[in-house]
Order: sequence, then structure tokens, then C-alpha cells
Amino acid sequence: QVQLAESGGGLVQAGGSLRLSCAVSGGTASTYDMAWFRQAPGKEREFVAFAFWSGGGTNYEDSVTGRFTISRDNIGNTMYLQMNSLKPEDTAVYYCAARTRWLRVDVRDRNSYESWGPGTQVTVSS
Repeated sequence: QVQLAESGGGLVQAGGSLRLSCAVSGGTASTYDMAWFRQAPGKEREFVAFAFWSGGGTNYEDSVTGRFTISRDNIGNTMYLQMNSLKPEDTAVYYCAARTRWLRVDVRDRNSYESWGPGTQVTVSS
């Protein structure tokens, strides 16, 4: 399994932007499909965004579509989540996750991911 480490979280006002990064080590990022999930206090971990190993296809949770953009730099072994027009309801711990590529399981199924980072806190104030 690869090791993942998120960074870039913080406190931002509503309407602001943040860019999260996920560094991949112990393996090659291009071997894995990757995703972002988030977990707010008292809630289950939920899907946010997904990118195929090649970066050629993406998928977003409805509430972030048009505001968040997932991207990958496989040469740099890094994945990103650009978050714009942030809302208080985006407040959560954000996790990056990786799974074997070409896995024929719903990309939103968190149980299909084999590697997780420790998470980074994003807080959006109103």
C-alpha cells in the first residue's frame, strides 16, 4: 500500500478558496485511482471527488460540482483539490484515498479504497 499525506487545510471565510494537496509515497501514483472524501463532526465519511489513474476522467459529489476541481500530477506523485466558493457546510476533515486502478466498484464506495491519509481540517466561517 502507498502512503498518503494531505496538506493545505485551514480556516477560511465563506466564499474563499483553498487548495488541498495529497502527496503519494511508497509507490507510483499512476498505479492508482484516487479520490477525496470528507467527514464532518457526527457524520459519516462522504465522497467528494474522484480521478482515474490517468487523470482523464473525474466524478464529483453534486454539492461540490462547479466549485471543486480534482487534478493529478502523476510525475510529482501528487493529487490536488482546488476548492472555490467555499461554504460553511464544507467544513470537515478532508481525506485523500487510493485504490487499485480499473477496479469495477462504485467510485463513491469508501470501502473500496485501500490507502488513506490522516486527513486535513478545513473550516469555513460564515
